[in-house]
Amino acid sequence: MDKKKEKIPRQPIPEQAPEDRARNFEEVPYGYTEETAMLEAGRCLKCKKPKCIKGCPVNVDIPGFIALVQEGKFIEAAWKLKEQNALPAVCGRVCPQEEQCEKLCVLGVKSEPVAVGRLERFVADYERNSGNIKVPQIPAKTGKRVAIVGAGPAGLTVAGDLIKLGHEVTVFEALQEPGGVLTYGIPEFRLPKVIVQAEVDYLKKLGVRFVMDYVVGRNSTIRELLDKEGYGAVFIGSGAGLPSFMRIPGENLVGVYSANEYLTRSNLMKAYLFPKYDTPPIKRERVAVIGGGNVAMDSARTALRLGADVTIVYRRAREQMPGRDEEIHHAEEEGIKFKLLNNPVRIIGDDHHRVVAMECIKMELGEPDDSGRRRPVPIEGSEFTMELDTVIVAIGNKPNPLIPQTMPELETTKWGTIVVDEETMATSVPGVYAGGDIVSGAATVILAMGQGRIAASAINQYLAEKPM
Repeated sequence: MDKKKEKIPRQPIPEQAPEDRARNFEEVPYGYTEETAMLEAGRCLKCKKPKCIKGCPVNVDIPGFIALVQEGKFIEAAWKLKEQNALPAVCGRVCPQEEQCEKLCVLGVKSEPVAVGRLERFVADYERNSGNIKVPQIPAKTGKRVAIVGAGPAGLTVAGDLIKLGHEVTVFEALQEPGGVLTYGIPEFRLPKVIVQAEVDYLKKLGVRFVMDYVVGRNSTIRELLDKEGYGAVFIGSGAGLPSFMRIPGENLVGVYSANEYLTRSNLMKAYLFPKYDTPPIKRERVAVIGGGNVAMDSARTALRLGADVTIVYRRAREQMPGRDEEIHHAEEEGIKFKLLNNPVRIIGDDHHRVVAMECIKMELGEPDDSGRRRPVPIEGSEFTMELDTVIVAIGNKPNPLIPQTMPELETTKWGTIVVDEETMATSVPGVYAGGDIVSGAATVILAMGQGRIAASAINQYLAEKPM
């Protein structure tokens, strides 16, 4: 290992002060400067057999783009990224690099890994701000048409790959803006809407067509897209938007939200532009968020910025929380309270069926469960009550059953996810492919994109073998 590079510390990223950002929806990190980015890039060991690439679900040439950053060739670095990643500005912000590419960085054995995510964000932002966005030459049209259901990260990735292969691509989205979870599920302070819009605009420049407010399964079925509308293949990337609940008394009270509904309301009503846009249905004083993942952190930090006193209630210990360390750390810095090893047992309402309190029970850790984590066990007689006006349930999502219900021949699992061949992402129906949360359940943006890349390659091959 290069001792000089080992001694260069990992470059921190400047951020808003916690006391400031807790009162606004502006992005928390400011990003690297050119000098800092080049210094961080200089830490890369340029391994002959880079393990970091194996940790990337879309196989980005990580040493290749980092070498260009070190040379100050920032635009070229962005182009190198986009060879494999259609959404680098998004991935640089929300992907868990610490569990993927950075986890396999050789430098991280004795030191800290190269900050791949921060460098990815830097070059993507540099390209966008420079206006020097390279639009690749699109080959001659093949005459083949592909329908994509859902404008989330999986669908956008498939669209970007297939349009560059000469196919005609149409994306059908149920909501009014493209982006899926990127637009409606992730708060402004973590992923600004202008970033998502810029990525979508790039796909539009490539020739991707977007049809909004179109619910596949209602406006038309998958079978109708194939047999009546003339699409040669369909990719289903409709995500996992059906929320899970705890099934405890009081979950039907006014003031109880799924995290999915709460964050969607916040984004649709432009809560991030408060007070220009008021958001009275979700602006509350005492909020509890149930869960310990990234979505729980997003919900809690959104409620805090809308003026609430916020407590996260999680049935396990701090080290067992599934959320990213960075997100949990930010929540703690901003003053959000954590009631760990506690579990709700009922939500209490008043005579008007509005939330006024929540009863919880204290937990202790027992033997490991199937996940390998120690199982939380209730402590008898430890019940207590929290006074609240809002409860946000952030314990996961399931796929919406609409598409499988309208296509019975589409094979699904007992959890409602679509069964695919993982080598091709092909479903049980010829010409129909799927990827993202509709296949994996609620997972990461980059995993959805990785499955989208696999599906796009398989769709291209399928179309090439299919007669006109």
